[in-house]
Amino acid sequence: MGNSQKKTPAHGEGGGPHSQSGTPGRRRSQGNNTANSKTQEVQGKKPAANGTLPSGRSENEPQGCSPAVSSSGEQGCNLDALCGALPPPLSRLKNEGNMLFKSGQFGDALEKYTQAIDGCLEAGIDSPEDLCILYSNRAACFLKEGNSSDCIQDCTRSLELRPFSLKPLLRRAMAYETLERYSMAYVDYKTVLQIDTSVQAAHDSVHRITKLLIEQDGPNWREQLPEIPLVPLSAQQHHRDEPSAEVLQARTARAEQEKARKAEVRFNVLKQEGNDMVKNNKFQDAVEKYSECLAIKPSECAIYTNRALCYLKLESFEEAKQDCDSALQIEPNNKKAFYRRALAHKGLKDYMSASTDLQEVLQLDPNVQEAEQELEMVTNLFRESLLANAQGTLSISKEDMNLKE
Repeated sequence: MGNSQKKTPAHGEGGGPHSQSGTPGRRRSQGNNTANSKTQEVQGKKPAANGTLPSGRSENEPQGCSPAVSSSGEQGCNLDALCGALPPPLSRLKNEGNMLFKSGQFGDALEKYTQAIDGCLEAGIDSPEDLCILYSNRAACFLKEGNSSDCIQDCTRSLELRPFSLKPLLRRAMAYETLERYSMAYVDYKTVLQIDTSVQAAHDSVHRITKLLIEQDGPNWREQLPEIPLVPLSAQQHHRDEPSAEVLQARTARAEQEKARKAEVRFNVLKQEGNDMVKNNKFQDAVEKYSECLAIKPSECAIYTNRALCYLKLESFEEAKQDCDSALQIEPNNKKAFYRRALAHKGLKDYMSASTDLQEVLQLDPNVQEAEQELEMVTNLFRESLLANAQGTLSISKEDMNLKE
């Protein structure tokens, strides 16, 4: 990764307070045992004092990265943004590390976090929250590079600064699991779940590790576990006011189902009211009810044909024709739509179109007597209209001749 500094001697996986001489530059580990577990996104706002997860981030995303828009319009990290008590140069190092981490340059990000940590210690900056985040972010780099031992050390240092911080606990648990130190991983995952019960990755890991511990230590495996710390209420995340994404999604789905159910009930009531009004020859009132039905279900073919019938009774032939057109777009072989459109064409004195629609009805069902009768009537009307047009043309010709004389 281009790190010219040497790795310091290991301090043990338990870790202790970080000395000034123990931080300068760590070279990347050559291991490839990166933990692949990921935590569920946790709903929340900015990180609290105990290092809880912000909304929409995973346990492997660096903390403290503030979004900004560059001059090119691309969103990234604001390199000049202050972070807690960090002076601008150290804040810039941390944000550069965040950008490198997000682009997958974990080794280079590790160097930036190390420089920021060293700068804090050399300057004597007393900001446990900032150092907690820096150690946690560097631990994420170690985890990505497969260096589980150094990941555990940095997570432990982070937790010494801010006990019961969620991200360091998750990262350390993943590193322990990678090293097959299942008892320690189990304790950290259980501690995570005391802080936030919505972290699904921790639930999954507890179930998986429980099976491994039973195989490894037998039925009395619990007796061999280290003590699980009791998380104080102040460090626990309560989601009464901030439900998880899954809960919100379920609520939305239930609300949509309830809305659809109420709409279906309302639709059926309006349809029945419209049908009753047709029976009582209240066609204008029925039109209004059917129009309300279509506002709920605009693709219900039967409502268009029902309203078309009302328009025919009200001699609103153009409206009846339009409703039949809509019905036939939904159901191209709907006999009622063809038949009632034929009647609308007849009312509009378009006998040719009426004849065509009636023939469509008889093709679909040759036994529709009403269509046969209407076709005969429309054919006669068509002949009469042709004769009348012919007579009218002859009369106009005679008048023209008289004018010429």
